[in-house]
This record gives sequence, structure tokens and C-alpha cells, in this order.
Amino acid sequence: MTIKIGIAGVRGLSMMLGFNSIPGVEVTALCDLHEGQLLDRAARLRIPNTYRIYEDMLESDIDAVFVATPMQFHLQQTIQALEAGKHVLCEVTAGVTMDELWWLKEAVEKHGKVYMMAENYCYIPENQLIGNMVRQGMFGDIYYAEGEYLHSNRHLAFGHNRRVANDPTANRTSWRHYWQYGKRGNFYPTHSLGPLMQWFRGDRIKSVACFGTGWHTAPQFRQEDTSVTMCQLESGKLIRLRLDCVSNRPGNCGYYTLQGTKGSYEAPRGLGDQHKIYFHTDGEQMDHAKWEPLAGHYDKMPERYRNATEEQKRAGHWGGDYFIVHDFIEAVRGGIPPAIDVYDACEWTAVGLLSELSIMNGGRVIDVPDFRNASSRRDQVIKL
Repeated sequence: MTIKIGIAGVRGLSMMLGFNSIPGVEVTALCDLHEGQLLDRAARLRIPNTYRIYEDMLESDIDAVFVATPMQFHLQQTIQALEAGKHVLCEVTAGVTMDELWWLKEAVEKHGKVYMMAENYCYIPENQLIGNMVRQGMFGDIYYAEGEYLHSNRHLAFGHNRRVANDPTANRTSWRHYWQYGKRGNFYPTHSLGPLMQWFRGDRIKSVACFGTGWHTAPQFRQEDTSVTMCQLESGKLIRLRLDCVSNRPGNCGYYTLQGTKGSYEAPRGLGDQHKIYFHTDGEQMDHAKWEPLAGHYDKMPERYRNATEEQKRAGHWGGDYFIVHDFIEAVRGGIPPAIDVYDACEWTAVGLLSELSIMNGGRVIDVPDFRNASSRRDQVIKL
């Protein structure tokens, strides 16, 4: 049976190659408020049905929705889709308030449809490789990690989602002006946090504390130049997140580091750097410790990445966009649970929301609710 997909937001066409690469899957509907872009993209990609009204698309015979609209619409459109009997793959973040995260958890549990958050940085090949090496015990007992999202894109606070020549809306504030640059703390944590939490699988984030640098580069925004969020896991282990979407600097959207008792990993920093690892040997003098290229261990990549076709690799994010769609479709077909489920989505998103509360209270440590073990948000209290 063919699984019919509807995409909400033309930005979601980034996953089109992923959907097209899977037999028995067809994108049959596209929805966007911008009629010109909607009709142009649908014609070019041969998507038969177009909608400007989201509810109209939900009344069609699609089986699942990919929600790729601005983040403040994710919760409402996800719940509407679940209520309409559709499965949901949703872009990050899962919601924009803590209440929304509880509503999401309750809706997924109530309706029994597949919900998966589309955090594609979890599917970057090197992140999958490190995860495989963690599971094989190569790093020993892992206890510290870092993730950074450094992407100076403050121009997106105005106009459309991307630069357009002679854009008449260029001086108008966009949704990012309010929901990203209008926030303090880490408004966009999941690209950095998601891969790390998959390496720490089985643990959970117990508390967060966030600190900011103040306003130097673009004081017109509430978002500070850099924020640093410390996450303590239930096990006592630590994760450090840095967000910087303001400073004048080259970008690095996917920097990670991992430390364990037997070794460590660092992603590239730029200027010809490469992914690198270190493994400790008994009796080694640490003054002589040296990195080695991660590339020498690509044979430990998950098998499906090693065997990926050229078409799958072209799907975006170094092939990650194919595998995230594949896992979602397999969950819809009942073969596997969603790889990034509603509890992951709520916990990872909550880190960003609570980082704002922390930074506005002088870096106060804020407890993160345990979404997996609470039947209702009434069971959880955020302590200041």
C-alpha cells in the first residue's frame, strides 16, 4: 500500500529526495500560504494537490504530514494532524512553550499515531558513527559532551526565510524576529543536543543552567551574542551547549565533542580541520597523547550508511535526510518505534525553553520535567 505524504510549508521540500527514494511512498499534497511559491514548487516537483488552507489538506486522503512551517505553528498543526488520524513528522522545535510540550505529549499518547521529531543532525554520518562506537564501548564510560550551533543569520529576522532580490518585505520583521531573536537563552537547542543525547541513550536531562555574554554585536535583539547552557543528566554527567547566531564569525553548525574514560572525539573547528578521535592505552604518558583521524574508523559506520546508494546520499545533510525519512516511514509501517519520539522531542525542546527562564534568573538551575514518567503536567513543578 502506498503511503501518501502531505507537506506543510514549502521549506519541507528539503526532504523531497528522501521521500522519493523510498518505494511505496508518494508526496501527494503540498500546503503553503505563499501561493506563488506553492504553485511553482508543486509544478516543478509534480505534486498533484496544493492547498493554502492546512485544514483542507488534512481532509484529503494523505496518511502522514511533514510539518515544516515556522516553529510557533508546530504544536497546533501537529495536534490537528493527529486528531485527523494522520501520522506526523515535525520539524524542530517541538513547541514554543512548556504548556505546548505537555499538550503534545498528551495528544500523542491519546491518538496513538506515530509522532517523530525531524532532528536531522542526529543522522549526520559522523554522529551515527560516534554513536555506534559508543555502543561498542570504545570510549569507555562517557561522562561529558559539548554541542555548538554557531550560525550568524540575524538577517533572517526580517523579510522572508531567505534572501530574495528586491524583496518588498525586507524591512518587515519575520517570525524569527520574535521566536528566535526575541528570546534569551538557547532558542534552538536540538541540533546540538540531539546527537549527544543519542550517545547518552538511557539517561535523561535533569536540570539546566544558562548564562549569556550580554549584547555587543546587535543590541537591537533580545538574543545575546552567545549563550552557554549547562545540562546535568540524571546520572550526574554533563553536557555543554553553545548557541551563537549573532556574532560576526564563520559558521560552525555541527561542532561536537565527547569525553569518556577510554577516549575522546572532536568534530572539526574549521580551516582544514577534520573529525578526530583519541583512544587511551594503559601505561601511556598523557603528554604524548595524539589525535588520529576519525576517517580511519569509517568501517564502524552503521551498515546502512556504508551501503547507502548515491541517490540516498544526495538526499541532504550528507544522506541524513534519507535515513530520517526512512525511519519515520518504517515507524508508520509498524516496523520500528520512532527514532526520536515525543518524549525525546519534549525533553530536548524543554532545554531551550527553560534556558530562557534560567538566564533571566541569573543562571539559576532549573529542573527539567520527566516527560516519560508523568501522566500529566500537573505532576510536574518547575522549581526556582
